[in-house]
Amino acid sequence: MALGILAWYSNMTETATVTSKSMVTIPARIMRKYGIKQGSKVEFVELEDSVLMVPLKSLGELRGVDKEHREVLLDAIRELNLEHRKEGAR
Repeated sequence: MALGILAWYSNMTETATVTSKSMVTIPARIMRKYGIKQGSKVEFVELEDSVLMVPLKSLGELRGVDKEHREVLLDAIRELNLEHRKEGAR
């Protein structure tokens, strides 16, 4: 089991070197896989003992992302609106 986990993990890792100017080159495979291009924004999330780099999507890339959850979102909005109206009537 442990060897299977190590093989899985080794297929998901890439190594980069930090330069004297604190810069890191993101490996091309990672850039292609996650759609990172020149000018893309990334966020660094500090975990307990590591740092996670998360590519951020632009507003244009997020357009339409809610289509599959449209009805759930609309129901939630309607419910919140109803609650606000009830609270306002008190």
